[in-house]
Amino acid sequence: MSVILQKIGARSATALVIANMIGTGVFTSLGFQLADTQNSVSILLLWVLGGVIALAGAFSYAELGAYFKRSGGEYHFLSELYHPLVGYLSGWVSLTVGFAAPIALAAMAMSAYLAESIPVSTTWMATLVILLVTIVHSVNIRRSSRFQLATTALKVILIFGFIILGFLLAPAVPNALDWSGSWQEEIVLPAFAVSLVYVTYAYSGWNAAAYIIDEIREPTRNLPRALILGTLLVTILYVLLQWVFLRQAGLEALTGKLEVGQVVAEQLFGKSGGQWISLAIALFLVSSISAMVWVGPRVSLVMAEDHRLWRFLHHRNENGIPVRAVWFQSALSILLVWSGTFEEVLLYCGFILQLFACMAVIGAFILRRRQQTLPYRNPTHPWLPILFIIASFWILSFLLIERPTESLFGLANLAAGWITYRISTKRWI
Repeated sequence: MSVILQKIGARSATALVIANMIGTGVFTSLGFQLADTQNSVSILLLWVLGGVIALAGAFSYAELGAYFKRSGGEYHFLSELYHPLVGYLSGWVSLTVGFAAPIALAAMAMSAYLAESIPVSTTWMATLVILLVTIVHSVNIRRSSRFQLATTALKVILIFGFIILGFLLAPAVPNALDWSGSWQEEIVLPAFAVSLVYVTYAYSGWNAAAYIIDEIREPTRNLPRALILGTLLVTILYVLLQWVFLRQAGLEALTGKLEVGQVVAEQLFGKSGGQWISLAIALFLVSSISAMVWVGPRVSLVMAEDHRLWRFLHHRNENGIPVRAVWFQSALSILLVWSGTFEEVLLYCGFILQLFACMAVIGAFILRRRQQTLPYRNPTHPWLPILFIIASFWILSFLLIERPTESLFGLANLAAGWITYRISTKRWI
């Protein structure tokens, strides 16, 4: 059977980055930041710094992806830069929980937001959403691209609309805006650093396009565009959205609240506003689920090409879609939905994923030592990559101290991955 490998352009790849990045985090974390950091300059600076860190990673991944030109993200980068075992362990985390757990979490969150409107079990609703999105991504790249563009465009339009209304309508009296000089004291407090950890989580997904390099036309040109432009746009949206939140609600109404978006929506549009923002977030999550269902199986596919243990995931349909890998990942997501363990998995998974991302950025320095000529050179090297590495070490240290159990579970998962690597390299497999 002949396989047709279809390609996408910079627009679809950028949509993939945006869809991976924008989730519920931007609508929920401000209330906890305001508990200890209340100056508006401090808050906005948090979100600007988070964007700069994400952008630093995007520039480095653009340089790595343009050189290696193969799907798989960290799996392929680390295999080439360090050792196949290092890349395999990164791929193992992505294969088992790295994408399956966030898909399960997003599907369950979407079901919770829709629960008031649709009287269906959230577990069954989450399962149905995962199945429907998986079917969309099991046909061809063209359909995946169109679906991703449509859902991401809707997401961006809704957020832009919320921002524009937030600035056009009269501000709340009183509101949470504070432009005094107290920010100079706040930014050196431990609470500011702790908030930055959670902000960087809200920016996760900036590397999405690096997982599907084989499916991008002219990756040397289009991959950097997708990673950098997608991250820049999300950074602008995030900063403006926090500004609107501070402008349209009082400090007491926001502090300690999880559903900040609903609080501000009710302030702007009345009691019905909370219901509308719930529906909007549910629509946002369709785009996020779609992006992860598309991206994750490409790591499995590349691993299947290199390791006999995963060879059963290598099958593509006539349009080049790795259907077995797509459905394998979705099956894991549904299993997590029904087991209810994905939140714990996501916590320890985050530690390992941050570690591998940091190793990939360090790998950009290794690549430059080996190769004098690169198809794309990061114009911010070495300063932004150094910032990313410092931020990553700080986040990893924080997680080890504050979440030692989850961090150790993450390391235990790597031990299990090492066992499967040894099995995979046996000649009798």
